[in-house]
Amino acid sequence: MSSMHKTSMGTRSKSMHSLRLCFIGALCVCAAAGLEHHSHGAEASKDKTNIVLILADDLGFSDLGCYGSEIPTPNIDRLAAGGLRFTQAYNTARCWPSRAALLTGYYPQAIRRDALPNGSGGSGGTRPGWARLLPEMLRLKGYKTYHSGKWHIDGDPLACGFDRSLDVTGKGQSNFFDSSGVTQEGVAIAPTENFYATRAIGEHAVACLADHAANHGENPFFQYVAFTAPHFPLHAPQELIQRNQKRYETGWNIMQQERHRQLTAAGIINCPLPSMELDIGPPYRFPDAIAILGAGEIERPLPWVELTRMQQNFQATKMAIHAAMIEAMDEQVGLILQQLAAMNALENTLIVFASDNGASAEIMVRGEGHSPTAAPGSRKTFLCLGPGWSSACNTPFRRHKTWVHEGGIATSFIAHWPQGISARGQLRHQAVHLIDVTPTVLEIAKINSVELWNNQPPPSMHGKSLLAAFADGRATLEEQLWWCHDGHRAVREGNWKLVACKGEPWSLYHLKNDRGEEHNLATHEPQRAKALEELWQKTADECRRLAATDVNAGQHNSKERP
Repeated sequence: MSSMHKTSMGTRSKSMHSLRLCFIGALCVCAAAGLEHHSHGAEASKDKTNIVLILADDLGFSDLGCYGSEIPTPNIDRLAAGGLRFTQAYNTARCWPSRAALLTGYYPQAIRRDALPNGSGGSGGTRPGWARLLPEMLRLKGYKTYHSGKWHIDGDPLACGFDRSLDVTGKGQSNFFDSSGVTQEGVAIAPTENFYATRAIGEHAVACLADHAANHGENPFFQYVAFTAPHFPLHAPQELIQRNQKRYETGWNIMQQERHRQLTAAGIINCPLPSMELDIGPPYRFPDAIAILGAGEIERPLPWVELTRMQQNFQATKMAIHAAMIEAMDEQVGLILQQLAAMNALENTLIVFASDNGASAEIMVRGEGHSPTAAPGSRKTFLCLGPGWSSACNTPFRRHKTWVHEGGIATSFIAHWPQGISARGQLRHQAVHLIDVTPTVLEIAKINSVELWNNQPPPSMHGKSLLAAFADGRATLEEQLWWCHDGHRAVREGNWKLVACKGEPWSLYHLKNDRGEEHNLATHEPQRAKALEELWQKTADECRRLAATDVNAGQHNSKERP
């Protein structure tokens, strides 16, 4: 086992929002009661735990109400109130590697779904035969498996262990109002004028669960809900945008400061608020896009007071759409929870909510292009959040999606499981990662992966079960985690993190005192920095070796549905 393996382990006023965060423990029980009331009638014969994984796309660390946001997310907040919020949870900084990590338990570089420096692998990489997805393993043990939303993993969902699938990775990713290219059970859906990707994803998940209750009630279920929200383009129903239109006129600096206060009051963070990095813009430059979008768009998180009135109006509207997208996603989460309650399944279902990466500083125009005369957030527009709002949405962290500083990799992480988690509304401060989800689910489902490979065990997963952390906030976990994306590198051991941007030297931070990554201690702790660099390289070498190994090849990813 690698040394990197871890041991088991409606709009409210600001005053009411602050009160809820400060006294979340007391309010959690009350808020959770509405979720759990309907689940007391669950049949005792349902001895296997159901699993629901909900993944947001480009969601900032502080974009949920229960993580300090002003955006109303009452349904996701109810999950937090009835379960756990992790304060130091991580992803991989990008969409496709995070999905691979979530559903396999391995670092994506080890399974060819992201590249090491000077190596191959990435969004087009094909997993080794031993790197099965979680639904494959669950289905072999009697689970019915359902996928709703974005895919972005190699292979076809129906050939990778899912019984049903709504795949919106095509046009549903580049235009939330375009149903062309969206498939259900592998067949293109009929064109519809009322299509909105977020709503379609939620409705499909609800339909799968309702069908399961009617026809497969004797089986446990695994429902993977992969929303595309709030990924660009910023598209949302106009009524939701109007609801948020005035909220962001004070700008990103004020929003960042307020979120920092809320996060601190809730005990989620304890670090000072770093200054916005005025010299850091989008990770990839598209000058033509800036020309198309007009003078209201800017590529740097300049102080709000320095923006022209036109720029302030343009930028405030973008954040209003981003917030509307999150509200729309939360509404669909609410419908999924209602369905689970109607099935008497809430008590015995583990629900995990997370994001694939931090908020995005990207600015581009693609898909159907951008019309300056169309209503912002409508089908004929293509807007992106940009570095100003991305910095605020990732409060209190530096950088954005694609970087492996905390702003790119820190995620909200909620676990709700009334039958399996006795805590209500508590925080967990252990460092965890999306790679931990699959081994956690396998332990809950009592699945031994060795027997699934005909006694030819696959490599040990990088992730480890979180059941110890679910049970005890003081449980000691071996906090060793590793990142590599787009040339950016990082490794964490305990409270120490070594991180470097592509082509730049390493920086060293003590996260317990400086999670904002403001004070580089590399020159003060050269031996520690060297040891962590060696640890990073050791895991990189291991990933490179695993990616070259193809034991049990051909057992997954066939073009035929198994």
